[in-house]
Amino acid sequence: MLYALIVAALIAADQGLKYWVVSHLSVGQSAPLLPGVMQLTRLHNTGAAWSSFSGMTAVLAVVTVVLMALVLWLLIKKIVRHPLGVAGCLLILGGGMGNLIDRIFRGYVVDMFDLLLFQYPIFNLADCFVVVGAVLGAIYYLFLYEKTDRREKPHDPDADGHK
Repeated sequence: MLYALIVAALIAADQGLKYWVVSHLSVGQSAPLLPGVMQLTRLHNTGAAWSSFSGMTAVLAVVTVVLMALVLWLLIKKIVRHPLGVAGCLLILGGGMGNLIDRIFRGYVVDMFDLLLFQYPIFNLADCFVVVGAVLGAIYYLFLYEKTDRREKPHDPDADGHK
């Protein structure tokens, strides 16, 4: 139940920001956010990261559903139990759902964060959730999974060659 509330809060934050951007900015229009660092620029992305797979909305939606089902399975089966791994999974689910909602109901994803310090593709809050979730998941898997969540397989005496 707590996990569902956290994912719902992440989706609400993402969709709320997208709603504000769509309500206040025209496509291509910018508004200051952090002067000299970042501005909000409304962009419609029909692809994935860096506009890869542009126009393949249905394929991206299916891939997103499959990946989110896998992450959800990891949580439901309690394969991931450590708080860092769980946080990573919840962020991936919230971000994935936020962008999936856009793809299904708009046919594109609303992006808005436009970095001014260096050239970088415009992105959104759901993208941030997915990236941070993936980084947390990688840290968890590389450094914590073996110590905290890996389950030992039952010992099979026949595997040793003893009968």
